[in-house]
Amino acid sequence: MKSPSSNRNNRQGGEGHGRCKMEAPGKVLSALSANQLHGITLEMILEQLVARYGWEGLGRKIRIRCFTADPSIKSSLTFLRKTPWARKEVEELYLRSRKK
Repeated sequence: MKSPSSNRNNRQGGEGHGRCKMEAPGKVLSALSANQLHGITLEMILEQLVARYGWEGLGRKIRIRCFTADPSIKSSLTFLRKTPWARKEVEELYLRSRKK
């Protein structure tokens, strides 16, 4: 038979003494960003950014060649889907531009 103290630890999820496990700040921020982008496709984001800034303005804000050299939605989507750091930059710009 288990002692009462072992049952208490099991109810707390094994963390012990009621302490919450803290997430790293970057993980929390990225989870918030992902939640804000729920249901919004990369294509929708890119089209809205191009409508707001134009290709030239977008290329000045985010220094990516697919925005400055013969830009198109299709080529930009191909690059952004293969390049996580660039996609993150585009998503962050989109989130910042929505707040303005």
